[in-house]
Amino acid sequence: MPELPEVETVRRSLLTRLPGRTVTEIQVRDTRLRVPVAEAQLNELIAGRRVTELSRRAKYLIIHFDNCSRLIVHLGMSGQLLLLPADVPFDKHDHVIFSLDDGLELRFRDPRRFGMVVALAESELSDYPPLRRLGPEPLAADFTPDYLFARSRGSKKPVKNFLMDQQVIVGVGNIYASESLFLAGVHPLRPAGQISRERWRRLATAVRRVLRNAIRQGGTTLTDFRDSQGNAGYFQTALRVYGRKGEPCRTCRTTIRAQVMAGRSTFFCPRCQR
Repeated sequence: MPELPEVETVRRSLLTRLPGRTVTEIQVRDTRLRVPVAEAQLNELIAGRRVTELSRRAKYLIIHFDNCSRLIVHLGMSGQLLLLPADVPFDKHDHVIFSLDDGLELRFRDPRRFGMVVALAESELSDYPPLRRLGPEPLAADFTPDYLFARSRGSKKPVKNFLMDQQVIVGVGNIYASESLFLAGVHPLRPAGQISRERWRRLATAVRRVLRNAIRQGGTTLTDFRDSQGNAGYFQTALRVYGRKGEPCRTCRTTIRAQVMAGRSTFFCPRCQR
């Protein structure tokens, strides 16, 4: 599933092309996404409106319009948001198409249909359930070791699951939690409440470093992820533990192990992460 770096990569790839453009027409070719597409609401709030800016909250891309409405996009497991010329033939998984006044189309493509495309009026934003009760952004000033230390006290949850809790920290999924824990030398099964303030300092630094490196490299493309121009990311070439079960650790040559935690495969080095 695309995580914070992938969504931020899509946002940045749209920044030079989308703001200032007006949506002239909306086509919904398949409403069957994770949240069924509300075509009438899309047309009411978005059609004929001009894009003013793009932002991101957690793993959600938010497109702002001149009437203060918002288009909330989640890529799900396999979603792509592509900016293409109008004469490019549709892919069978192009479910929602936004025609723009410069002859381009913004297409939401999602083979597995776990994504979502939702239009909201300004008055609906504060009460929209997916955006409520979210934790701090890991690249923002309020993401600090002291916050993590205080939030984790008394928690018996494994630290990897703690990092992936969107009410604690947003945007950190399976790949980047595994990579951050390796970089900080913290075992993924260690209870979050047993981690010292100093180790949280190292882990907060590792989370930021991993995410920033992934953004610089255009995200991680294991299967479907592409930016809005169709470019794959290449952070996968720098992965130190994720997906490397049975391979030697790049630091100590110990064999990388994998264990299922909360239904997700977790990768770690048993020597570097004791």
